[in-house]
Amino acid sequence: MEDLQADLLANGLTVSTAPDKGRCLLTTKDFSPGEVIISQEPYVSVPNNSAVHSRCERCFRSHNLKKCSACHVVWYCGSTCQKSDWKLHRVECNALSRLEKERQKSLTPSIRLMVKLYMRRNLQSEKIMPTTTRDNYNLVGALVSQIAENFSKLACNAHTICDPELRPLGTGLYPVISIINHSCLPNSVLVFEEKLAVVRAVQHIPKGTEVLISYIETAGSTITRQKTLKEQYLFTCTCPRCMTMGQYDDIRESAILEGYRCKDDRCNGFLLRDSEDRGFICQQCGLVRNKEEIKKLATELKPLSNKATMSSSSHYLEAISIYKMIEKLQTKLFHPFSINLMRTREDILKILMEMKDWRAALAYCKLTIPVYQRVYPGFHPLLGLQFYTCGKLEWLLGETEDAVKSLTKAADILQITHGTNTSFVKELLLKLEEARAEVAYKRSSKGE
Repeated sequence: MEDLQADLLANGLTVSTAPDKGRCLLTTKDFSPGEVIISQEPYVSVPNNSAVHSRCERCFRSHNLKKCSACHVVWYCGSTCQKSDWKLHRVECNALSRLEKERQKSLTPSIRLMVKLYMRRNLQSEKIMPTTTRDNYNLVGALVSQIAENFSKLACNAHTICDPELRPLGTGLYPVISIINHSCLPNSVLVFEEKLAVVRAVQHIPKGTEVLISYIETAGSTITRQKTLKEQYLFTCTCPRCMTMGQYDDIRESAILEGYRCKDDRCNGFLLRDSEDRGFICQQCGLVRNKEEIKKLATELKPLSNKATMSSSSHYLEAISIYKMIEKLQTKLFHPFSINLMRTREDILKILMEMKDWRAALAYCKLTIPVYQRVYPGFHPLLGLQFYTCGKLEWLLGETEDAVKSLTKAADILQITHGTNTSFVKELLLKLEEARAEVAYKRSSKGE
């Protein structure tokens, strides 16, 4: 542990212990927004493979794949990745080769991740694989012990590896990153550069401050966030945002994000249940919404939601028709800033993008942005990505001046969350530069 502490101190960090949290990561210097706090390669990782989509075990790429000829479970994109992974895969391959095909099919990523964790630790203890300070033996040992006692602890310590657009690629275990605690108001963000986990500051972090990231989707009421954290991570959050639960502002926000709209379409007030439980009273205009009316709309929504879940992603017209019926009912039922309505519009946006209906897609993208701005902090990657989508659509449709505004907002956020030197952000900045040049050219042409 001393080697790890020395390594962390050299990078402005230290591992400490908090009475109510256990281990935590503290800063020993100031960090600026966008600055890398810590990065780590996974101790072990597995890709998200399915019957229709596979990824390289080593790099997670999905091109030119070939199955391991021995176990027929693991895929590689070429000899370089296969050789790099061989010391660990040789042991797993031997075990996988003995499994019957039916049992191989039941191997989940979580099971494989746990097996690889034990295997790598054994190979390191036998000096077959090298150990780095950030592979810290004590941290990994504690992880192995926790998982041996309670398999659910694996999910608590594993991280979903995502691409720059936050689409899941696989799962990894990062012993040092797993020290970082959760907050619903985090001062840092975890993103991935291929499989490298990178934690960046999203605000000024003074010396002596705990580094905090969010483990969950933070768009939602305090009750919803608390429920998710309890079920998935087995703890109750006591961050400043959660400590307001039950206070007026928290009740108001919950009613807006997850409650019903006023029956007067011109009113954006939020509704609270009346004292006699007969309905819901608008806190802005005082109109009462009958419980039976709400129940009727909710009853109509349920079979449509089930139908949408079952609809084939390849039948775009059928899917879009179902989702628009859901949207129509949700617009009548929920507040305009409803999370449910936002999610439905996200689904419609994805289908319209697949259909290449760019004009309609832009309209839906613009509908989601005000809700994103309400439910996410200013420097949240999802907000930046939504501005990026909006900007690309505007540029494609010839709305170049609007595209410059959207791409600028995207760049302001994503340079903080994703860094300035990643290929993803460089591509965004290049698009922004080209869009600005196009605007300048159009203006100069008009001047002539």
